[in-house]
Amino acid sequence: MKNKLLYSCLAVVLGTGAVYATSVMAQAKPDVLVKQRQAVMTLQGKYWGPMNAMAQGKVPYNATVVQRNAGFLDNLSRMPWDGFQPSTKGEKSRALPAVYDDKAKFDASASALENETSKLVAVSRSGDEAAVKAQIGAVSKACGACHDNFRAKQ
Repeated sequence: MKNKLLYSCLAVVLGTGAVYATSVMAQAKPDVLVKQRQAVMTLQGKYWGPMNAMAQGKVPYNATVVQRNAGFLDNLSRMPWDGFQPSTKGEKSRALPAVYDDKAKFDASASALENETSKLVAVSRSGDEAAVKAQIGAVSKACGACHDNFRAKQ
């Protein structure tokens, strides 16, 4: 009986903490959200660059680097999207108004990138260089589609 009461109290405390943490995150300043999502995008570029260069034959193929970078990219591909809150619309960034005006299309593009990077992780474990390079192309296409539709050119 004591254990059930203890577990119930613990569940209430943890639930309250989760609600509090969610509300705190929801109150993040718009400029901070922009900086966070830009930081994720910068890291995506860091881990994407070597794989893309391998796929284009600019540097020798290295399966170990591809596996590592694909794993990092897979995690990073899920991170920036919560930083595209409506409150960030007026902040200085390269995000086009379409990010906010056509949210469904933006979310679909984000999902496509996530799906393609997950496939890259799986293919990178296969040892099939041609399949890996083809999947790198699919990731590139997903990434580029989002940039074409939702990112201002410099």
